[in-house]
Amino acid sequence: MVRPATPADAITVAPLMILAMGHIAGIFANSENHEDAIPLFEMFFRMENNQYSYVNTLVYENEMGVVGSVTGYDGKRLHELRQPILDELRKSDPDFTPNDETEAGEYYLDCVNVDENQQGKGIGKILINAFCELGFNLGHKRIGLIVDLDNPAAKKLYTNLGFYDAGKRDFMGHQYFHMVKDYDKIMV
Repeated sequence: MVRPATPADAITVAPLMILAMGHIAGIFANSENHEDAIPLFEMFFRMENNQYSYVNTLVYENEMGVVGSVTGYDGKRLHELRQPILDELRKSDPDFTPNDETEAGEYYLDCVNVDENQQGKGIGKILINAFCELGFNLGHKRIGLIVDLDNPAAKKLYTNLGFYDAGKRDFMGHQYFHMVKDYDKIMV
């Protein structure tokens, strides 16, 4: 079942976010070990006004508990929602200034993640579709996301869910496909 996240989900969702973010989590933690970022993401998740907040997250819960999540927000709010993250990260790296991964005009899917033991059961697709439905119901006309160029399986998944390649973006030292799904294209 998909439901809105609560602050109590932080303990389960933060490690899932780290799993999805890979090297980016390591940059945030200023560590080679991505898991060092878990406490940071637990803190952000429990707060309301930032990119990784429970407010911006849907979770998938089954008999095992919370086994997946999807986090995203209105792209025009990126700088506002990113500021608490930057404030924290700049304590150890005052020059930390990442490129924008989204923009006004799209409801941005920041990260989707499923517990490794629950993958292959369609949970990721359910979460992505629920996120898209939420975005369109909120009045957004486009859902956007980025996919690492080195992850063709993820690109194929998003393509199969109605997303298309809208160009490339550089973010945190990697190249990504910018993929979008337009409301008017699914309503034809």
